[in-house]
Parts: sequence; C-alpha cells; structure tokens
Amino acid sequence: MTTSVGSVFGAVLDPVNRHDPYPLYTSLRRTPVGREPDGTWLVTTFREISALLHDPRISSAYDPEADPIGLVPSFLRTDPPEHDRLRRLATRQFGPPHRPTLVADLQPSLEGIVDRLVADFPPSTADLVDQFAYPLPVLVICELLGVPLRDEPRFKAWIDAALSIPEHPRQTAAFRELADYLGDLIDADPEPGLLRALATDDGPDGRLTRDELVSTALLLLVAGHETTVNLIANASLVLLRQPRWLDRLLDDPQFAVPLVEEVVRWDPPVQFLPWRTALDDIPIGSTTIPRGASITLVLAAGNRDPGHVSDPDRFDPDRRPVQHLGFGDGIHYCFGAPMARLEAQVALRALAPVLARARLLEDPPEYRPSPILRGPRHLRVALD
Repeated sequence: MTTSVGSVFGAVLDPVNRHDPYPLYTSLRRTPVGREPDGTWLVTTFREISALLHDPRISSAYDPEADPIGLVPSFLRTDPPEHDRLRRLATRQFGPPHRPTLVADLQPSLEGIVDRLVADFPPSTADLVDQFAYPLPVLVICELLGVPLRDEPRFKAWIDAALSIPEHPRQTAAFRELADYLGDLIDADPEPGLLRALATDDGPDGRLTRDELVSTALLLLVAGHETTVNLIANASLVLLRQPRWLDRLLDDPQFAVPLVEEVVRWDPPVQFLPWRTALDDIPIGSTTIPRGASITLVLAAGNRDPGHVSDPDRFDPDRRPVQHLGFGDGIHYCFGAPMARLEAQVALRALAPVLARARLLEDPPEYRPSPILRGPRHLRVALD
C-alpha cells in the first residue's frame, strides 16, 4: 500500500475505516518503514517505532515563530538539552522528589468528582462522553493546577472552544485567552496547586520563566484532556460490547488496572505521532531514513503488531505482560500517564453500575474528526 501521510489520515477518517481502522493498519505493517509520495516516512511496526522513540537522531522540535499565539515551546516540542531542563523542572512538583504522592493523593478528590457526575445522569438516557468523560478531566485539571472554583465555568468554556473547533479562528482565540488567564493567575499568586508549586520552586535548574510556566500548564491541559476523554470513552465502549469484562469489573474493582492498560494497547487514544524529523541518516529495518526527512509513527499499528504480541486483535485484559506504545516511549514518554491511568481507573469503577444497566443507542458511534486522536464524539445510551 503506497499513499501519502495526508491520504493515510484521510483513509483513517474515511467512513469505511473510521469505526475500525485496524485492518488499514494491518495493511500498513506490510511495509514496516516506508517512504510516502510526499516524502514523509511512515513507521508501523513495534520494534521499529520503539527504536525511533529512543533514538537521539529524531527531533520533536518546531519553530516557535510558527505558534499562532506566540508561546514558547513546551518540553513536548523541544529536544535535549532544553527538553531535559524543562521536563526536570515540571517533574519536580508533579512527582519525585518533592511531591512523590501527588497523583495518589488526588484519588479521594477524583472519586468525589466521578460520583457527582454519575449522580447527575438523567434517569432514562445519557451521553457518556458529554455528561461524564468530557467534563471529568476539566474538573481534575482545575483542581490540580489550583484554578479557583469560581473560574471553572470560564475555564471550561475556553477548553470547549480550544479543543472542539480545529483550525478555526475561535480555537486560536480560546488558546490565547487561556494563556492570558493562566499568566494572570500566576501573577496573582494562585491557590495551592501545581501552578503555585512550579512558580515558586527553586531547584538546581532555577525556575521556569512565566512564559515557560504558561506553556507547561497549557500542555498539561490540552494533552491531558482529550486523551483522557477518549481513553474513558473507548473503555466504556469495550465494556458495553463485551459485558463479560464489565462483570469482572463489578466483581473486582481492582480489575480496572489491567483493563485500562489493555484498552491503551488495543484501542489507544493517540494513534499517530507525526511531526518528527530525522537529524541524521538513520538506518532502520531494511532501509535508511535520510537526514531532514519527516517521520510519522503509527503507534496504534505497532500496538497490534503480531511480531510483538500474540493474537493482537483480541481484547484480553488478562494478557501478560502488556507492553504497548499507547503513552509513547523514550524521553517524550507521556508526562501525564500516571494521572491518565488513575483517572480512567477511578472513572470506570464508578461508571460500571451505570454501564450494567445501559444499552448503546448508536453502534458504531460517531467518532471525533481526528486521525491522530481516536474516541467517540458521543456515546449515547439508554439507562434501563
């Protein structure tokens, strides 16, 4: 199969493939490392993707002048040594050494939030995305950052606009308003939370500048929101379609741990990692990716590579070990993976009794119009 990355993305969005792109990924794996007509290199097998994610000859950097709102790049879009400095500064307050139990300590608050969302479900029909999976990460990130409770409605409105209108002037305006709000919050000495901790932390690397802090906060917000929404929605869809796993979850709340991990492997929220650049010639597989080439890594294809995992198309939370690329790998391994895992686990435990009396009203559901991120736009159910 030979096609450009643009047309690969188009193929993923094609109604023929949108509800199940995995046969398409199977065909792409026949050429583990292939050059597309537009010059982009597409990598689709687990071993090769993993190798490139650990390869220092791969760049994730981009030109900050290309940012529509003029933000400095976050550590996600920088290379070492700048990446390492920014990530170390962010990690100091998101985990060890200063707050090693930060994520675990949020569990009681998480449980309170999901219980309130579940209690607010209407009696007959519900949209598990709009009424549960979508608002949950907003409420969590507000608490994590230290956004005042009175500002949460404004914050949510900005997020809705920033994430739901791709390539639209309103999206750019929403990002700018969010960045301005976060900057003002930092200047005004935010409430206890991650923003204040980062703004006042003096470590061996110094402090994050105000602009770096705003960029880091936006990264946590944007990268952590839609991926978590999709993870919870994808997992809910699996449980509704394969109720034996829902029965297991109802019997054993700890089953949420391997369940979430298998969802991330089997139907990951992030399907592609585009916008990588080769800094040098890179021999890989039976070919060489030339210096300057653009590279796209198809994580979802690698996760179902039969050369890495047996019977990869079967959903099985009991498989051991579960080694996947759903959170990336290497120096850019997902910064918020511990939070995403906990959010999904807590969410599914609370949602299980609802799912047990739920019936899908649309199957397959409509999916979000993004080839890179995968999840239902809505998940409407009847509550019997």
